[in-house]
Amino acid sequence: MTTSTEQTQSSPAEAFKWLVVAAIIAAAVIGNAYYDDQPLLYRVAGVVVMGIFAALVASFTVKGRAFIALLQDARAEVRRVVWPTKQETGQTTGVVVLVVAFMALLLWGLDALLGTVISSVIG
Repeated sequence: MTTSTEQTQSSPAEAFKWLVVAAIIAAAVIGNAYYDDQPLLYRVAGVVVMGIFAALVASFTVKGRAFIALLQDARAEVRRVVWPTKQETGQTTGVVVLVVAFMALLLWGLDALLGTVISSVIG
């Protein structure tokens, strides 16, 4: 964890890095608009390359490093998940389909019953 003194000392450098990121993204957007007569594939490739370069520059900031740490933690959590087997997935899907079908029939029956009751009351 960084202290407030450390954050204030690195603040101008951090601001400059984010300014560079914003400039790269702006250059990608302006370049895409300026070269609109070029094939779409080239323009998309240029924007993707500029986006990767902007992400690389952003990864050297405090927030960028924190985001990378978050992604690494999320990846570690996904590895710890116990995924269901094919058989468990099929059984769970079957139960869900049966419950949905039962509820649909129940609601259809209630709707028909109430419709008949209301029709007889109204006339």
